[in-house]
Amino acid sequence: MAQTIAQMFLEMTAKQPYAVAQLSKDGDGVFKPTSYKELKDAAASFAAGLKAIGVSRGDKVGLIADNRKEWLTADLALLGLGAADVPRGCDATVQEISYILSWSECRFAILENERQLKKILEVRSSMPQLDTLILFDPADEPTLQEVKIQGITVYPYPAILETGKKYLTDHPDFYEAEAAKGARGDLATLIYTSGTTGDPKGVMLSHGNFLHQTDYLPGLIGVNPGEIFLSVLPVWHSFERILQYLILQCGATIAYSKPIGSILLADMQAVQPHWFPSVPRIWESVKDGIYKNIRQSSKIKRVLFGFFIGIGESFAYFRNHLLGRYPRFSPRSRILEIVAVLVPFLLLAPLWALGNILVFKKIKTKLGRNFIAGVSGGGALPGSVDRFFDAIGVLILEGYGLTETAPILGVRLKTHPVIGTVGPIHKGTEIKIVGEKGEILGPGHKGVIHVRGPQVMLGYYKRPDLTARILDKDGWLDTGDLGMLSYDGEIKITGRAKDTIVLRGGENIEPLPIEQRLAESAYIQQAVVLGQDERFLAALIVPKQEGLLARAEENSIPYNDYETLLQLPVVKELIDSEISSLISPKNGFKPFERIFRFVLLPEAFQPGRELSAKQEIKRHAINQLYKKQIRWLFAKD
Repeated sequence: MAQTIAQMFLEMTAKQPYAVAQLSKDGDGVFKPTSYKELKDAAASFAAGLKAIGVSRGDKVGLIADNRKEWLTADLALLGLGAADVPRGCDATVQEISYILSWSECRFAILENERQLKKILEVRSSMPQLDTLILFDPADEPTLQEVKIQGITVYPYPAILETGKKYLTDHPDFYEAEAAKGARGDLATLIYTSGTTGDPKGVMLSHGNFLHQTDYLPGLIGVNPGEIFLSVLPVWHSFERILQYLILQCGATIAYSKPIGSILLADMQAVQPHWFPSVPRIWESVKDGIYKNIRQSSKIKRVLFGFFIGIGESFAYFRNHLLGRYPRFSPRSRILEIVAVLVPFLLLAPLWALGNILVFKKIKTKLGRNFIAGVSGGGALPGSVDRFFDAIGVLILEGYGLTETAPILGVRLKTHPVIGTVGPIHKGTEIKIVGEKGEILGPGHKGVIHVRGPQVMLGYYKRPDLTARILDKDGWLDTGDLGMLSYDGEIKITGRAKDTIVLRGGENIEPLPIEQRLAESAYIQQAVVLGQDERFLAALIVPKQEGLLARAEENSIPYNDYETLLQLPVVKELIDSEISSLISPKNGFKPFERIFRFVLLPEAFQPGRELSAKQEIKRHAINQLYKKQIRWLFAKD
């Protein structure tokens, strides 16, 4: 059995050297294949070239780049050498790059382009140990001269490859020999958390952390050799990272795209993927795009769509009960459950089939004829999005994990996807739900999720103090997530322990379910619920600009510009009405969870500012960026 990721990759390459490993666009935007053998040859050449410039086993090497075929080449080269990469995307700020590379003590870094090179120049003084850079894309001569003045050596990526190729002519087994020296416990990467709760922390993940998952996940979700995954997520993030290793383990194919609507849909038609992993926000965007097209259609199409979506949701509800696809948080009789839903299921089945022919199939063709399932990770999938795709017959397997668990802890089973959960905890992993007093809770009781298993990190780099706070001496990791177990072992995530809002009256409130419900409105894009130590809850609301503008046009509401529109009483009344109807007792919310005040923000939250790379709310950043608005929300009348 392979002890490192490089060994695993070499084993698969030996089995199917000419199968397609990667599909990437050439200069004309046409997808071109790279075989497993070609990828291995490139990784071996790059590894030999890195060795020639001084990269050694145990070194930590910065890798600041976005998804592209060369990223995986560089990653496999470093892992084969026994080095560890320190990855980040091109959207990283100057401060982030400075912090990550200096804290990791990187002497070497691989950069995507000149823009990243200029970021290094801005903070050169904070990284005195960094002396060698490699560029995937070429830079202009003036920038290269400036770098040289700063005492940094820069190599073009092709030059390193060429050096390595020459070395391999006399040492053809170099890469295999280096890879054979690796051990399962060796450090593979330092992934810095995105900083939703403060300064980034360097999560130390071993080859074994990743391999534990690639050993069992292929059979669990049913991936076959030759199947295509469309890749759009930041590859430096642990979710996309494990997916790429999973693809290699299965002998499948990675097709590189971008999370931009028009590009994504065109690429889906071009490569016809079987699998589409993404974050919840992308699934929300797909759903919103469908509704946008429907709103622009004829009245007959709108009516038909609304009718069959209603049928689809009802049919899915009864089907899921019939098949046991709803979690059991309290004991219930399966026989009675089946008897209760069988007749309505049979009555709705023909209508759903008609809706599939008239409506749903047209939607599903956008995903391609080979589409098997989507995989959603990196955050909680909103219930409305989950229900919508379930209603039209698109399978989404929601997963759960943390960077600290490399990252997968659970994922819905393809053969038995239990709605509203992230599936069961998987092979070799233990879980317990812990109450406020440290007691272990049974099924149906909410508490903090603790896990133990082979995918749990080695610790935080150079921060044993922070490691001790989250990882105890017996290997149990405190995830900080709130959740509960069903009687069948599935996990339901209910919020973040650190995000819990405690009002002055002592009421404990989870903001995430409220925020997700608000985002179901046709007029609300994003929401952040506030109220820690206050008398009531308030919210920062980013409206859906397109929906509001359409509403204004339909009702002949005069306004000068969008920001002026947001200040109109009629718009505030509309949003207030939406909030009141969504966050109400009939929808399962308690009276103290009502939103009493809100502020409308004209610009959407952005990654690197209000959002992390996973599109999660950075609540500490929100509190700083919107101090003035928050003061107004809780000011005494």
